[in-house]
Amino acid sequence: MALFLSEEDVKNILTMPMALAAVEEAHRELALGRASDVPRQRTRLPQTTLHILQAALPKRDVVGYKAYTSSRSGVRFLIHLYQASTGKLSAVLEADLIGMMRTAAASGVATRLLARGDAGTAGIFGAGWQAEGHLEALLAVRPLQRIMVYSRRSDRLHSFCRRMSERLATEIIAASSPEEAVRGCDIVSTVTTAATPLFDANWLTPGTHINAAGSNSLIRREIGEDVLKRCDMIVVDSVETAVREAGDLLPVLEKGRLQVRQLIELGDLLCERQAGRSSNEAITLFESQGMAIQDLALAAQVLELACAAKVGIELPYGLQ
Repeated sequence: MALFLSEEDVKNILTMPMALAAVEEAHRELALGRASDVPRQRTRLPQTTLHILQAALPKRDVVGYKAYTSSRSGVRFLIHLYQASTGKLSAVLEADLIGMMRTAAASGVATRLLARGDAGTAGIFGAGWQAEGHLEALLAVRPLQRIMVYSRRSDRLHSFCRRMSERLATEIIAASSPEEAVRGCDIVSTVTTAATPLFDANWLTPGTHINAAGSNSLIRREIGEDVLKRCDMIVVDSVETAVREAGDLLPVLEKGRLQVRQLIELGDLLCERQAGRSSNEAITLFESQGMAIQDLALAAQVLELACAAKVGIELPYGLQ
């Protein structure tokens, strides 16, 4: 019988190590041609937009989709999982936390592959829900000693830094300016809804790795063309998705100042079809738009553990 798993159920099961492993597995399977992913599709109305992402991960016997609506009243996420072998409904999961964790985990996997091994400092733009996951993911893959966080909302920023310092037992400092969040940092992550670039390329130190996770539409931009010019390598979760909705990259691609063939997929790094950073001075960028294959990989692991623990509510439909 199909299960319904609430946000609370997911919260009690899902961990960052699980998320990192699931995202890595999903991208490796996709790169090897053993999984499939359909880029996000949107149905827009004046007040509400419906977003749908679809994927299949046969290794986990999973096919399904994530659907969410966004409006002024908020965003609501649901994942539907089906058995790939039979087509039967397996579960419906509330997926706010899953989405946050998979976004953070993708940047974590990219950081593990691309950041210098001795990276000890990081700067993060954003002090919201997504930034929490990014902090945890970065700390899971690099032994960071100091993290600078910048947000335009100073009240939220200082509260965020205090709370996350206690939770993660790491020095997390409120940056007084965007420049302070970039200069001298080995890793820079952006998880915002910004419409204009967040920082100047001249502030970057040679050897920096950048994660850009907030620009998944043409109206959003976190990374400017000046930064792209300094990048020795640009990695994306999916080229197909990036050329549809990477707001940081689309204007430069349109101008011909960046070519699609220059983009490297995360899965190709995992499968060692492409080499990682070329030197300690290279500047690397991971542009993340988010993919259904990531959501399904996490949801499948959560469902497996939920069934073992007899967690969730049986649904009165999906029996055939």
